[in-house]
Amino acid sequence: MAIEAHSDGDVAIHAIVDAILGALGCGDIGEHFSPDDPQWKNCYSSYFLNFAAEKAQEKGYSISNLDITVVCEKPKISPYKAEMRKSIAKVLKISDELVNIKATTAEKLGSIGRAEGIAAYATVLLYSFK
Repeated sequence: MAIEAHSDGDVAIHAIVDAILGALGCGDIGEHFSPDDPQWKNCYSSYFLNFAAEKAQEKGYSISNLDITVVCEKPKISPYKAEMRKSIAKVLKISDELVNIKATTAEKLGSIGRAEGIAAYATVLLYSFK
């Protein structure tokens, strides 16, 4: 299933990036990587995630843990959870035990329920190492 997007369309990682940037008071992903800028076309979301992790380090924070909820009818997320956790943890340089991924559907309601889109929400806990 292809996702129509400016970058690679990894909604879970985009939500994590926004959560990290938001916790740092650094705006959102669009402020740093404008979808109008062609240099970000087809860019891997791991690049944005690495940027957010480095921004946290610069400000004296590390990621304690994070929780992601993906809302979609298709594809089913369960078969990919372990791989997603490992991939996210590797970029963030944390244990995959600190990454939680949940999935739910929109119960066929609205555009997400009609499988016209995907949503993701992330919460991150940062701790100061300074």
